[in-house]
Amino acid sequence: MSLTRRTVLWASLLPFPALAADALAELEARAGGRLGVALLDTGSGRRWAHRGEERFGLCSTFKLPLAGAVLQAIDQGRLHADIRLPLRRDERVPHMPSTEAWLARGWAKPLALAEAAQLTSDNLAANVLLRAIGGPEGFTRWLRAQGDPVTRIDRYEPEMNRVSPGDERDTSSPAAFTELVAHLGTGDALKPASRARLIAWMEATKTGQRRLRAGLPAGWRAGDKTGTGFNPDMPDRINDVAIFWPPRRKPCVLSCFYEGPAKSTEWVRPQDEAVLAEVSRLAAAFAIAT
Repeated sequence: MSLTRRTVLWASLLPFPALAADALAELEARAGGRLGVALLDTGSGRRWAHRGEERFGLCSTFKLPLAGAVLQAIDQGRLHADIRLPLRRDERVPHMPSTEAWLARGWAKPLALAEAAQLTSDNLAANVLLRAIGGPEGFTRWLRAQGDPVTRIDRYEPEMNRVSPGDERDTSSPAAFTELVAHLGTGDALKPASRARLIAWMEATKTGQRRLRAGLPAGWRAGDKTGTGFNPDMPDRINDVAIFWPPRRKPCVLSCFYEGPAKSTEWVRPQDEAVLAEVSRLAAAFAIAT
């Protein structure tokens, strides 16, 4: 079944069964803001969603499929793993925890940049990789080729984090993004070695320890990619997408996009991250029950 066909299924299935749907609605009402959730159990094929078809700003969650696009390009010979991609000081942007140290030599290879974009959410790494695969337009064409009709990238970092209500630029839906991540992390989009590399990067990522991973039972294998956005005239965005493995089960893919009630330039509020942790507690209980 194609990714596009699977995405259509979200519209035809009920959202979370009654108790979970009520719990998510209550959580959203209690916390304030707007909450989008989509869960896929890859073992049973069952899907559940809350606001699953609504658009949300991606923020840095897009760096996970960007890393997947780079790995696929290397798999298919469209990008050479040993090419030296230029790093220029005049292209510096906020948040460069990895590439700042590489500016002196002036280059980095694609795999190092993809790892930096995923693990540390390095913005310059993401911008350099975007240019290497055809810019935002080229990346969006790649998304369509993967069967994703919804997700789109229109700008580079950090401008792509400014998504006003009703603006479709640099957005996706929870349902579409969950299908995309499942396609990359559990499907046949990548060669086995590249798929394993992407999963290993997700598992090594530490930026989401207080988000979706925080609500999963101790000992469950999991990996994720966060996204965060703060602009004074827009809702705060606290996002996370994860793959997790219930014991003796096939993996589940969970996307959570949360527009918090605050509008600030402050860093992440603990109560907003706690909303995502509560979502994953519900998802974990659901995964065990199905």
